[in-house]
Amino acid sequence: MNAILTDVLDQWKSGVDDHDPERVAALFTKDAIFQGLHPYGVGRDTVAEYYDSQPLGLSPQYQILEARELSDDLLLGYLTVDFTFTDRPTLTVNLSVLLRRTDDGWLIAHYQVSRL
Repeated sequence: MNAILTDVLDQWKSGVDDHDPERVAALFTKDAIFQGLHPYGVGRDTVAEYYDSQPLGLSPQYQILEARELSDDLLLGYLTVDFTFTDRPTLTVNLSVLLRRTDDGWLIAHYQVSRL
């Protein structure tokens, strides 16, 4: 279970590090609910627009705090993420993700960030 979360999250991190919003969006389901630090949206276009608007040099460092297998095709991950920037202090957030097994592999179906 942690291996699946780590695989998907490592791909997410790589896409964010490379400032490749389309690659990041491809890790989400077509109907994913996405809540970054802006109002929520649904779908890959929302994800791509969000990450396209982020500054170059943004890099997430994550730690999985909890993982749960909710069913054979659904995983819950709860993480802490330090987003580092080139020109401002690190932003630490909590992140919840739901991963769903699809015909295309494990994809993020729900992503919600909290500053708490």
